[in-house]
Amino acid sequence: MGMFQRDRQVFADAEPLDDSYEPEDIRERDEELEKYKRALQPIIDNRPTSNIFLYGKTGTGKTVATKFMLSHLENDATEYDDVELSTVWVSCENLSSSYQVAVTLVNELRESKGKDRISTTGYSQQRVFDILYEELDEFGGTVVIVLDEIDNIGHSDDILYGLPRARSNGYVEDVRPVIVGISNDFQFRENLSPKVKDTLAEKEILFPPYDANQLRSILNPRAEKAFHDDVLNDDVVPLCAAFAAQDTGSARQAIRLLREAGELAQADDTEAVTEDHVRDAQDELEKNQLYEGMQELTTQGHAVLCALAYHQAIGEVPVRSRDLYQRYVKICERLDADNVSERRVRDHLSDMNMLGLISVYERNEGLSAGRYHEYELNVPLKAVLEVLLSTNRFEEPANIIQSAADDNNLL
Repeated sequence: MGMFQRDRQVFADAEPLDDSYEPEDIRERDEELEKYKRALQPIIDNRPTSNIFLYGKTGTGKTVATKFMLSHLENDATEYDDVELSTVWVSCENLSSSYQVAVTLVNELRESKGKDRISTTGYSQQRVFDILYEELDEFGGTVVIVLDEIDNIGHSDDILYGLPRARSNGYVEDVRPVIVGISNDFQFRENLSPKVKDTLAEKEILFPPYDANQLRSILNPRAEKAFHDDVLNDDVVPLCAAFAAQDTGSARQAIRLLREAGELAQADDTEAVTEDHVRDAQDELEKNQLYEGMQELTTQGHAVLCALAYHQAIGEVPVRSRDLYQRYVKICERLDADNVSERRVRDHLSDMNMLGLISVYERNEGLSAGRYHEYELNVPLKAVLEVLLSTNRFEEPANIIQSAADDNNLL
């Protein structure tokens, strides 16, 4: 008998528990989908369409809803001879500027036509934009441009100014670009430049966190497909839903918890997934979530985390926000990145606190100094450095922090 044997007790088909799985229908998002439908309807009517921006935390259904709606839109558009529709999808996860987004868009469009890619360097931003307009005009009709995790571009928002105005400025003649922006940051729009806010003229759709009942509704059909009959104890799905609802309200978290519980039952060589498996899975995933929470921060979030890690490495924690902000500005200068206001840095720190990545202390020194906050890491410095070192842009400052920590015997 070999070391590895196919499981025939727990999982019937684990695909519905995979992050990439696309369900046949979208549950518990009827109101959001109806707004989405209204926003996309002008494309079928062959008239100008507003840009669309989706806001919500990770795991609230923004991306899966977009794939679902665009799939139906593309299929239905074929019924109308006067509707020309193309879609292009760009993940901005590792893109931090309008230049990088534009180059990626150009290459996506060129590859779909069998053309060679352009270099990621060596062009001025305006030249890349001109190439982008040329490629878009070749498509004609309506081109829906999905920019997933668009908040990563920070203040470099020229592309959100250029694309919506491309037709009115005469840069394109035969195409109507429509932007669908997907953001995990509810504050993203507030930080756009005034000219971009005025130009976008977008429809906004908010995706709130799921509650426990909604998560149960999402999990049940996946569980029925994923597990053999009578494998799940009755309290497994409700408990997975409750844990995820109490934490982030993320469907992705609930699904991962259910999958992890199944894998633990499989490892135990048991024919039933129980409440104990869910609780053990929760403990395991909580450790992983801290790491993932750091990985999923925006570029600005990573810069703030980097600043706090520096103070941690030299033993100057807890650190006041004003001192932390000064270090953050220096890191942005080293990265050649725009810095945000001190208020926005405090917003990022608040998000990290909610993720359990940092600890916050409120101080009150009366009339002499008033009330203020101090911060320090709530996760091992080594773990933070691993994340920063895995992000190309932060490799240099992470190495400096690591050297400082070594000098102070903090690693």
